[in-house]
Amino acid sequence: MRVAFLGLGVMGGPMAGHLAEAGHELRVYNRTESKAADWCQRHTGTQAASPRDAVSDAEAILCCLGDDPDVISVLIEQGALEAAPRGALWVDHTTGSAELARDLHARAQARGVRFLDAPVSGGQAGAERGELTVMVGGAADHSRDAEGLLSAYAKQVRYIGPPGSGQLAKMVNQICIAGVIQGVAEGLHFARAAGLDAERVVGAISQGAAQSWQLENRWETMIAGDFDHGFAVEWMRKDLRIALQEARASGARLPVASLVDQFYAEIEAAGGQRWDTSSVIARLDLFGR
Repeated sequence: MRVAFLGLGVMGGPMAGHLAEAGHELRVYNRTESKAADWCQRHTGTQAASPRDAVSDAEAILCCLGDDPDVISVLIEQGALEAAPRGALWVDHTTGSAELARDLHARAQARGVRFLDAPVSGGQAGAERGELTVMVGGAADHSRDAEGLLSAYAKQVRYIGPPGSGQLAKMVNQICIAGVIQGVAEGLHFARAAGLDAERVVGAISQGAAQSWQLENRWETMIAGDFDHGFAVEWMRKDLRIALQEARASGARLPVASLVDQFYAEIEAAGGQRWDTSSVIARLDLFGR
């Protein structure tokens, strides 16, 4: 297929690379032009001068941008959505608000473009390995149309519901992660303070009710104070901000997510904005509470 990919960051770059390796004809755009040029040196594809240029003759358009303002800039202000061909399939992998997803779906529908909000889970490592989970909002038949394309970098594509549902599901994902990682951090912090052998403790509890991906994959690096991997604190704060805004609008109560967001704010203030989210254990050590 002729595919346009907008946004070549730590997630989008590897995802676009998998599409190129799968044999699709890629035209890529990134706000920082040097990043797009570097991508084209490592993969088969063409660098576009603008978002409109990237999408002009695409059969499928995918984007993975930073936040709502970035999506608005590229899709609306810079005219990418307006330039998309009728019948094109547009998949937005950006983690953003459900409100914007619904607005973009309506705009796309008016232009004859099939639009899906489809945030991903799995982090940078999942993008590089091609093992992401995609949560899809939009029309069910459009989601089915996208599955073959997305399989280049996704181990699982799950249709959730109507426009905005993919973004809402990603909020659920981040809310759950925030609570789990804080619990793991406190458990490991307690084990260390009590003089226990962390490896033995994790071996004892990791196959029972305390089992989680975070415990199994992060306990060693958390104990070692190694936070140079995974999902950055500043990104998690952006995602929690979106979730907390949605919760206020819907009347949902998120006391733990709100508290963990405050903990991450303290980590940012200490210079850890690029640390992995598992750094909540460092906050316990640094601040002693």
